[in-house]
Amino acid sequence: MTSGQECRQDSESEVSALEYKGNDSCNGSSESNSESESDTDEADDKSNEELEEKAPLSYCVKSGVNIQQHCEHCRIQQGQQEQVTPRRLARGQFWLKLDAEGIYQCEITGLIFEVTKAAVIQYSLLSWSKYAAYVKEPWMVGGPIFDVTCTSPSVLTSIQFPHALCLKDCLSDMTFKVFHFKSNGAQFEQSVDHSATHVKWQVSTLSPVGPLVQGNGNTPVYYHGVVILYKVVNDHPSLSFRVYVASNDDSFIKDVSKAIKNSGKKFIKIEKPPCQKLLQGGKKYRLISDPEAEITPEEIEFANDSLLKVKSYIEVYMEQPMDLTLTLVELESNETVWKAKLRECDWIQHNQNDNEPKRRTNSIRRRKSSVSFSEDELGNKRLKENDTSDGAKPKLTDQQLMSLAKKMGKNWKIIGIQHLGLSFVEIEQIEAKKEEDVNMYKFHMLQIWRDSKQNDGTAQSLYDCLNDDASCEVLDILKGFLKQDFGS
Repeated sequence: MTSGQECRQDSESEVSALEYKGNDSCNGSSESNSESESDTDEADDKSNEELEEKAPLSYCVKSGVNIQQHCEHCRIQQGQQEQVTPRRLARGQFWLKLDAEGIYQCEITGLIFEVTKAAVIQYSLLSWSKYAAYVKEPWMVGGPIFDVTCTSPSVLTSIQFPHALCLKDCLSDMTFKVFHFKSNGAQFEQSVDHSATHVKWQVSTLSPVGPLVQGNGNTPVYYHGVVILYKVVNDHPSLSFRVYVASNDDSFIKDVSKAIKNSGKKFIKIEKPPCQKLLQGGKKYRLISDPEAEITPEEIEFANDSLLKVKSYIEVYMEQPMDLTLTLVELESNETVWKAKLRECDWIQHNQNDNEPKRRTNSIRRRKSSVSFSEDELGNKRLKENDTSDGAKPKLTDQQLMSLAKKMGKNWKIIGIQHLGLSFVEIEQIEAKKEEDVNMYKFHMLQIWRDSKQNDGTAQSLYDCLNDDASCEVLDILKGFLKQDFGS
């Protein structure tokens, strides 16, 4: 079978606990029990405009598959598949238009699709924790799980899923299956083949699917590993980090970013290289700091925690801020599996953007009022940090609300209940108006939200509510309103 590319980049960006807290998955087929519905209309699918989300830096999580770096143990061959880049839609969805028969690999997720003719495929990364009740020993998670749909399912003949294991010289000794969740429950379907990087599956029907591997007590299981670092961002001079030791599984990595969002604290992600050595299930590892820091717990036993909702992590704390070196050591052999130097420049720029004195921020805002702001500038300048001299920012007008309503998708009721705080009764009352134009329903919903927020019914407040869960068009309009506010 064709194998995957040697290296896939980690496209997750920094996250903040101030981000929108909602579901991260996307729509499935009629048989799918995926985590959320799409908020993208059919017209969005037909658009040729680039829809990659560029939400403000400090308040955005970009889902994306992590590295599959070259491994000295893996015999990775160059595949024959064509590399393709999907468009990013809202809610973490990817949209891919394939123009002809062939084998194509998504550069972001690593998925490999085989089609018999032109097709449009939409897919998203899911969490394994939702399906934990169905995966029992001796089966273990082998790689990320996806929800995949296709305009013509019969055209999509096979999918190859990236896996997180290092098979070393044991390609023929491992047994893979594909977990397939349908409306009538979970099924473990046979894989067609597997390589050093992928598990191939013959498509039956489309719904949440992902690779599983059969554990064997006699054969150790090795993983390509990553160490995920987040630093707490606050006004305290001390240093505090969360350190996650994980397999290179993007569903796991996405769960970690979601846990960070929901933690109640503000974090910045610190990018460092992955593990230099393989992680082995059941082995114990210790994190060491130079200079010495408080580390809790001092050691951990590595296991694939993809099925767990709560991911374990190591806390590193230093009373005084300074550069430090973290080293992950395998206890039995005393072998270093990962090492990284953490420097003040890894996080200081973020602190400067977020914690700049208001007086200086205001002077910058006035000086730049006549020019366009970049996406990063918008992301790093919240309205609340720019309000001291000009007073409160203006509430959204009816005209602005109507502009937003016209761009909202079919799931406006879900957004209203889940993110704008409306009750089901209020939604029913809106629909009881029997408006001829459905956009009026959305407009009334936004009016209710704005009026309930009183003086905080602003573009920034609405952006914080919707964040990356609204359609790209809605977010773009809000960014336009934010530019006007910054220049006001």
